[in-house]
Amino acid sequence: MASAEQLKALLKSHIDGDDAHFYAVAMQVAAREAKLGHGKIAHELRALIDEAKILKQPLANVRKAVPIAQPRGELSSLLSVSYPKLRLSDMILDEGVRDRLVRIIKEHRQIAKIRSYGLAPRKKLLLVGPPGTGKTMSAAVLAGELGLPLFVVRLDSLITKFMGETAAKLRLIFEAISQSRGVYLFDEFDSIGSQRGLSNDVGEIRRVLNSFLQLIEQDDSDSLLLAATNHPEILDYALFRRFDDVVEYGLPQQEQLVSALQAKLSVFQKSKIDWQKLADSASGLSYADITRACEDAIKEAVIHDREKVVTCDILKNLTERKAIRSK
Repeated sequence: MASAEQLKALLKSHIDGDDAHFYAVAMQVAAREAKLGHGKIAHELRALIDEAKILKQPLANVRKAVPIAQPRGELSSLLSVSYPKLRLSDMILDEGVRDRLVRIIKEHRQIAKIRSYGLAPRKKLLLVGPPGTGKTMSAAVLAGELGLPLFVVRLDSLITKFMGETAAKLRLIFEAISQSRGVYLFDEFDSIGSQRGLSNDVGEIRRVLNSFLQLIEQDDSDSLLLAATNHPEILDYALFRRFDDVVEYGLPQQEQLVSALQAKLSVFQKSKIDWQKLADSASGLSYADITRACEDAIKEAVIHDREKVVTCDILKNLTERKAIRSK
């Protein structure tokens, strides 16, 4: 028999008209019955799901409007929501990171098939690396590729000075994760995930971390849960085994630097650009730094009524970025 959470998910997806989610949950129920040894019921459920999909096929080409999921009540102060349009092709990434994101996208596009075998896709990801290397953008890309809303947890509203209140708010967020499928991002995750027992640790944060560990362990939703941090070294060790995958981001290398510079300057006319010289100068900068330097060079050209940017314009702004970074 379906669990109470599965019944709620079936009803909600039916009310929302979300056929894909309805079928996914139904396949979870079938898989559960198969694991319990109820082979006949599992077979009948799968047959009914297949029949329903066939009946719906004539309408498959008519795209339904995706309702914008808006957190309500207390959740509205804890989550911000958007529907990103970014795609993986919009990012310049290390091949290893790209392969991991592609694998996650493929698994979630085939989530019903994976669930039908009693398996689960990778859905709890820890993103680590220096600032500006693409962690937050990856969350937007995953949401864009999967056609899901991106929910960003507002840590300033989540963490309070009152004992027990933060943990209660955290439970509210995990209820939303279970009820509304989406990509949920905990940015700057080290603010709640730091090691218990650190010298600057406080009791409330310890309780929050313990609650997070319990809630992430219990989560069996179809949502993607992402935690991003610039400081993996201070995360509590117990966190790492709770995540399905740890994706490590790094600063761009020579080839990626050239690609990033070319991509950012493609919107404006250029004259005799020495890409290699620019890449050498940009070494040690993040993708975000390169973006800002290129945008600053273009703005200066526009302000001074110049039709083109040249190598020295970009070099100047890259040098400024390096000076800011060094401070």
